[in-house]
Amino acid sequence: MRSPKNILRLALIGLCALLLNACSTGQIVARSSLSIMDSGVAAMNREPDLELAKAAIPANLKLVESLTRELPANRELRIHAAQGFYGYTFGFVEDDNPVRASALYRRGLEHALAALETAGLGDPMNMQLDVLHQKLATLGRDAVPDLFWAASNWAKWIDMNRTDPARIADMGKAEALMQRVLELDETFYFGGPHIFFGVWYGSRPPMLGGNFALSEMHFGKARNITQGKLLIADVLYAQYLAVQQGNRKAFHDKLTAVVDTPPDNFSEMALANAIAQHKAKNLLKNEEELF
Repeated sequence: MRSPKNILRLALIGLCALLLNACSTGQIVARSSLSIMDSGVAAMNREPDLELAKAAIPANLKLVESLTRELPANRELRIHAAQGFYGYTFGFVEDDNPVRASALYRRGLEHALAALETAGLGDPMNMQLDVLHQKLATLGRDAVPDLFWAASNWAKWIDMNRTDPARIADMGKAEALMQRVLELDETFYFGGPHIFFGVWYGSRPPMLGGNFALSEMHFGKARNITQGKLLIADVLYAQYLAVQQGNRKAFHDKLTAVVDTPPDNFSEMALANAIAQHKAKNLLKNEEELF
């Protein structure tokens, strides 16, 4: 007959085996889901129905977050989460609920920062700017997605909290991350780095660091990369640069052209273009107030 001590030891061994097996199974499932995640992102990008996308994305985000709990150091999953939170918040939240948008952009940023930690950058939020520049110079093209979605979420989080001096102080760090993306791959995400800097230089007057010539140049390069098919570049041009310049004609012409673009103009990015057209219509409704 086994002693109580031996029985307890066997029970503990059995429990540990079950836990290890469960952990291993969860990680296997998470890894096997990566290809499905890629297909899911592509399918969502092609979705032209805004209401369907708005209803579907939150569940997908929670699925990705559950997978990151199984594989916390997986950069691909972290980038899916960072991109998802950015896209959902930009498209469906920030115009109506800035407070909620701030929290969601911060969640996207945290996922992107986790990816950058795994990539070897460290934590840019707690790093001096000169040290950050030195570390960024060591990163190669494989870190472009991590840097891009970190900078994108970070900049929007700052924008949602523009009255907070602590957030404004981080602007240079977000810029540094995207500057490195621009150096490594200016065409990433359909010219995304150029769109970022088009807004960056066009959203402020020159006395506060704006530069309308640089903004115009970056928006132009973004349009060239997609032959003008990605409509959000023109929407942001109108929303930021044209408004800062007081150029009502450019504002009206750009947004009207966006609204009039056929829905099948860029099927690969149908959702982004549907969001752009929705935002363009809302901006045109506010034209009198803006000018």
